[in-house]
Amino acid sequence: MLGPDFTHERAALSEGYLRIAGVDEVGRGPLAGPVTAAAVILDPGNIPEGLNDSKKLSAARRAILCEAIHASAEVSVAHASVAEIDQLNILRAAHLAMERAIAALDPPPDLVLIDGNLIPRGLTLPARAIVRGDAVSVSIAAASIVAKIRRDQIMWDLAQQFPGYGWERNAGYPSKSHREALLNLGVTPHHRRSFKPVHNILYQENN
Repeated sequence: MLGPDFTHERAALSEGYLRIAGVDEVGRGPLAGPVTAAAVILDPGNIPEGLNDSKKLSAARRAILCEAIHASAEVSVAHASVAEIDQLNILRAAHLAMERAIAALDPPPDLVLIDGNLIPRGLTLPARAIVRGDAVSVSIAAASIVAKIRRDQIMWDLAQQFPGYGWERNAGYPSKSHREALLNLGVTPHHRRSFKPVHNILYQENN
């Protein structure tokens, strides 16, 4: 199967949109850490080769492409905290991170291409939701790479402060070792208390 291309961006350019941002988020599924979003406006004349959904790339390839994206495109990254995830729910928090990443682009984009089937409700700019966008749009694929790299860095840093959970390897996702560490070491301030595995442990501790 072919990777993402510039078809959606080219169509938007033909409609008169000049600054087209691809937006994606990383970190809906983990039990710990923030949700991270990136917004990327590629230079149509200087698109890094090999852009793809970050999940389909090796860590080494992601790092190389992330550097190339930062060197050739406009990039912004934003987050929603664990507290915001627990307060709002993960979908709304992911959209909040997206809204913040888009708002950080200056000047703002003319059109936003969002990965998924929903447009964040706080977004006032023209936007299009693209299901599996990171697999079909190079702009969204670029955003997925940047967001993944940045969030992995955050989780690696947190792993140094809270060793034993394997966050440097699992990025907070509910791997077997992470779930076992939750039982053995307990819940940290960076765990999402609204997520069932964490909530259940806290419930058992308090009863």
